[in-house]
Amino acid sequence: MTTSQNAPANRLVIGLAQIDCTVGDIAGNVARVRAAHAEAAGFSADFVMFSELFIAGYPPEDLVLKPAFLEVCRAACEEIAAGTGDGGPAILVGLPWGENGHCYNAYALLDKGRIEAIRFKADLPNYGVFDEKRVFAPGPMPGPIVFKGVRIGVPICEDIWGPGPVECLAATGSEILLVPNGSPYWRGKTDERFSVAAARVAESKLPLVYLNQCGGQDELVFDGASFGLNGDLSRAFQLPAFSAVVAKTVWERGAKGFVCVEGPRCETEEDDEADYAACVLGLRDYVNKNGFPGVVMGLSGGIDSALCAAIAVDALGPERVHCIMLPYRFTSNESLNDAGQCARALGVRYDILPVAPAVEGFEKVLASLFKGIPSGTTEENIQSRARGTVLMSVSNKFGPMLVTTGNKSEMSVGYATIYGDMNGGFNPIKDLYKMEVFRLAELRNSWKPKRALGPGGEVIARNILLKPPSAELRENQKDQDSLPPYEVLDAILEGLVEKEMRVADVVAKGHDLDTVKKIERLLYLAEYKRRQSAPGVKVTKKNFGRDRRYPIVNLYRDPGAARSKD
Repeated sequence: MTTSQNAPANRLVIGLAQIDCTVGDIAGNVARVRAAHAEAAGFSADFVMFSELFIAGYPPEDLVLKPAFLEVCRAACEEIAAGTGDGGPAILVGLPWGENGHCYNAYALLDKGRIEAIRFKADLPNYGVFDEKRVFAPGPMPGPIVFKGVRIGVPICEDIWGPGPVECLAATGSEILLVPNGSPYWRGKTDERFSVAAARVAESKLPLVYLNQCGGQDELVFDGASFGLNGDLSRAFQLPAFSAVVAKTVWERGAKGFVCVEGPRCETEEDDEADYAACVLGLRDYVNKNGFPGVVMGLSGGIDSALCAAIAVDALGPERVHCIMLPYRFTSNESLNDAGQCARALGVRYDILPVAPAVEGFEKVLASLFKGIPSGTTEENIQSRARGTVLMSVSNKFGPMLVTTGNKSEMSVGYATIYGDMNGGFNPIKDLYKMEVFRLAELRNSWKPKRALGPGGEVIARNILLKPPSAELRENQKDQDSLPPYEVLDAILEGLVEKEMRVADVVAKGHDLDTVKKIERLLYLAEYKRRQSAPGVKVTKKNFGRDRRYPIVNLYRDPGAARSKD
């Protein structure tokens, strides 16, 4: 402890609020700040730290263009500040800050009943899911905030992804770096964050606290997984992933600066476990934040709907999930048995509603126009659209959100029926390729996330994992009648979508030229469908939507590979 009131503190108890916020719910976010502040007061924190733009919710997108929204956020910040006049912990919290005709991504120190200091984000991301240059003005290079005599640097999220702001903070005497983040999850992101943070610590020799938001917002999932590094690059602490927590860390001044002497050391999910946990959290928060009582979905006996059902039950509990089998004459007994077994294992409400009357009714309406024309894809799509209408009707009548279940492989090549199986409000597996769907289904049968609300054990029927995928829209139909094997398709799509490779380079990986050209063509043609599809959880670095913005009208085809002569 300090020996003089004016001497800098030699010990700091820092509360870390790795919790969720909701975009636009200013009153709710203020209540969350107060609850976390009270929890931090319980362990005698000097201050409690919140994530980026917490008062507004992150990302607020074009809401920050509204002057009224900025005024409400400022008033909320002043209200929170007034609550720090009782001698309890100070607060570090983010909000959009309007000043001199500009809007800044700001971080404020609230203490002694007032706003003591404020800093603005200098480096604004403008790639992938981020579009901050459109709505925020960049702030000046930051200097430290002085709290209890300690010079604290507060670079905001992107400010540590390049060296400039941290160099400035180190040069102006900062002793510790506290980094508030709104860093969304995608596969491998944890390693990227560690690499970036370690680079800044190595350059500055300063300890660093990386605090991340936790929760779902539209397509984005914020996984928390906050961590700290000491100045020698040793791990200071690690918070859990995909779980809200208000954590205590204790830092003491030593010969080489502040060192963490107390903090949690949690294990975090990685790889497939992390992807599955992200899908669960994303669906849970989308349903709950939008006020749906639960979800309804079609359970076909196939792998995609089975995995979505498991995710939904883990997210919401079986009592909030309603599964419906919608058989037609091409639906096999095998699929009926598999769907029923899955529903029983998950403990959900399960109904069987045959769609033959609806399909045949549509065919009768169209008979005079279609007379003499052979049946084909159109008639197959009527089946899908009849099912979609039934499911939407149940959603409309009783209020649950319809979950749509198409995977990334299908959405890539348009293997989905618009206004049919694409109906729905949200898709938890939209960013998972087909082989990843199989992998996560296998995983769920042997493992369950810590915070899942569903049962343990085998919840996806073994036969679902073994049988060839089929839409069952005609006799003996298999997906591979019109698509290459999913192992091949997914590898081609990874090259074309994730890596933006030339056709020739994908072919050089060992793929057939005509097949790659066909997949490239289907990928571009299906853009209009994807533009009308439901949002879904982002788990890869390049999801359809925010990450990949292609024109619908697009006649470009890769000219670099000659067509095969075979």
